[in-house]
Amino acid sequence: MLLRMRAVDMVEDAGFASVEAVDADQAVAILESRSDIALLLTDIQMPGSLDGLKLAHTVRARWPRIEIILVSGQLKPTDSDVPSDSRFFGKPLEARTMIAVMQTMIGHA
Repeated sequence: MLLRMRAVDMVEDAGFASVEAVDADQAVAILESRSDIALLLTDIQMPGSLDGLKLAHTVRARWPRIEIILVSGQLKPTDSDVPSDSRFFGKPLEARTMIAVMQTMIGHA
């Protein structure tokens, strides 16, 4: 929960509104109900029926225009593991770098 709160803070510090999901199932439900989501920021290790990598691949297949950032403090996926045009960052996250990447990926708020 604390890591999710930190991620929300980074999104908001970048000038964007955030929408939180506690797991991949809730994230998919949110994406199915909204058309204004521009970026998915997800940890690879997360609860739910999908881990973050599977969630990212689902998002890329169903919502190809959504940008994707994957993070993990324990796993380092290979380039072939992550969806095309997505970014991976190891933890700990440098807030300034993440904010700059989000703004580059989806523009300035």
